[in-house]
Amino acid sequence: MPSYSVTVATGSQWFAGTDDYIYLSLVGSAQTSERHLLDKAFYNDFERGAIDTYDVSVTEELGDIQLIKIEKRKYWFPDDWYLKYITVKTPNGDYLEFPCYRWITDEKEVMLRDGQAKLFGDDKTHILKNHRRKELEERQKLYRWAEWHPGFPLNIDAKSHKELPRNIQFDSEKGVDFILNYTKAMENLYVNRFMHMFQSSWSDFADFEKIFVRISNTISEYVMHHWQEDFMFGYQFLNGCNPVLIKKCTELPKKFPVTTEMVECSLERNLTLEEEIKQGNIFIVDYELLDGVEVNKTDPCTIQYLAAPICLLYRNLEKKIVPIAIQISQEPKPDNPIFLPSDAKYDWLLAKIWVRSSDFHIHQTVTHLLRTHLVSEVFAVAMFRQLPAVHPLFKLLIPHVRFTIAINTKAREQLICEYGLFDKANATGGGGHVEMVQRAINYLTYSSLCFPEEIKARHMESYEDIPYYYYRDDGLKVWDAIKSFVTDVINIYYKSDEMVCEDVELQAFVKDIYVYGMRGNKSSGFPKTIKTREKLSEYLTVVIFTTSAQHAAVNFGQYDWCSWIPNAPPTMRCPPPTEKGSVTIEYIIESLPDRGRSCWHLGAVWALSQFQENEVSEKLQQSASWGLHTPHLQCFWGCIRMNTL
Repeated sequence: MPSYSVTVATGSQWFAGTDDYIYLSLVGSAQTSERHLLDKAFYNDFERGAIDTYDVSVTEELGDIQLIKIEKRKYWFPDDWYLKYITVKTPNGDYLEFPCYRWITDEKEVMLRDGQAKLFGDDKTHILKNHRRKELEERQKLYRWAEWHPGFPLNIDAKSHKELPRNIQFDSEKGVDFILNYTKAMENLYVNRFMHMFQSSWSDFADFEKIFVRISNTISEYVMHHWQEDFMFGYQFLNGCNPVLIKKCTELPKKFPVTTEMVECSLERNLTLEEEIKQGNIFIVDYELLDGVEVNKTDPCTIQYLAAPICLLYRNLEKKIVPIAIQISQEPKPDNPIFLPSDAKYDWLLAKIWVRSSDFHIHQTVTHLLRTHLVSEVFAVAMFRQLPAVHPLFKLLIPHVRFTIAINTKAREQLICEYGLFDKANATGGGGHVEMVQRAINYLTYSSLCFPEEIKARHMESYEDIPYYYYRDDGLKVWDAIKSFVTDVINIYYKSDEMVCEDVELQAFVKDIYVYGMRGNKSSGFPKTIKTREKLSEYLTVVIFTTSAQHAAVNFGQYDWCSWIPNAPPTMRCPPPTEKGSVTIEYIIESLPDRGRSCWHLGAVWALSQFQENEVSEKLQQSASWGLHTPHLQCFWGCIRMNTL
């Protein structure tokens, strides 16, 4: 009588084990085995982290094993079971592996197929074709598109984390509860003692150090001591947590009438401003997106202000970027002066603070939220809807979108929702952040997510001209490493461009992203279909780079650069100055966030910058197993955290 050796691996998460009855059937090309109860006498099977082995005897030849059927039936009360994988040793001595890596809930039946990646055209038998079709049908019922706000990329149809499919929920929801994390952050940072003075102002800059009592971060401390320096101000446009806005100025906009006479004391080459522009020494950052955005009015006791500055920067003889002119609002007029380094100390300092505050808002809502989180969710939902687990591209992408949908759902539930935590400290809370996303979506293009193209579009690609742009240097290395690996994988499974065109599941995945993610907007440049292996390599590199490396680059440096409140004010409580010579230190302090909002802000950037408990080791292991150049990947993750100032 033929016998198969079956090994079952249970997950190591909390509550992964089960006391329910587990039945197994082997589905062969010839016939299906009888239903076997997997049970050992006097042995507690399927405990958390357990690996259990069973002998399964059959009366007749099954042929090639194509599927495994798992049935879970209640013992007392049905409990969830996390099944990692099942391996089968055949009577001929062959080993087959059937990955699962998901929760089996209630009294469910699950059909598993072997782990070898297969394209749609590779399945020849009715059994495998039918399994593939049913998997996608079930997934499309679970992963439905929904619109959180008009104009936003579509997202998963779930109002709360608990409504999500079980397999994409966090193992422990408490670990990503924003309210709990903020509370924990403020306890760890010892800032709760200031909350009773919520709306009171700080006394001076030194007073802000009182909420820095538990800081042991080298970059944060450096920022605290050097934030007023022009060098530090300019450096952050290259390697701070929002290094994506600065671009080479090829022509001064008419709305920003800076003249050579204004800035000649800052120009070191004895050239006019126009000549410096032609030589590529002038850079510009324009916060036009913020112009007219509704300011936060959720707290009637505090008036908050927003501005849309324009900042001109100069590459000096040391090839360092420094600011030379700032206009705090978009329209040039007498009560909107252009501030200069030659102005009074506090005039110039407050102008830079307004730029840093605006930069914070663009970073949080556009660079971070829209261009990594929301876009990544589009990729993730489309993947679950259109790519079966056996598809090689599903296997390629799934590690990079782990928990993406869950964290976004939790954010919509607690963080960026109406009256959410975002409203407590930020001037763009109360709906301004929604308006910003609706505006910024018009500039979200496929080419802007292609890292090398985005760098070139801003004319920032030259190492000789801009030698200290580590975000660019590390990012290009990681992009190339990812693309090289992705190309190798694609060439294994797609032997020709025709195979790419004929992969109906791949084409459905790409179409879902275009139709729902980009809302069918042709100007986005997102393709409706992909017809070549080269284009597919680029497309998948965009997906992986955006969901992993780009998010890491703009997320994990938040505490480093934003925890010193004057360097990244989340709100301003006084309007911008309308004339020069009127700004005092007292006016600056009154403009900066009060004690309560400073505490909320500090807790937020601390919580958002933390790794999950198992994140670092798992991602490094994954990067090694995926064939990526791990030092480059680590360098890019850490470029904002680790580079020397």
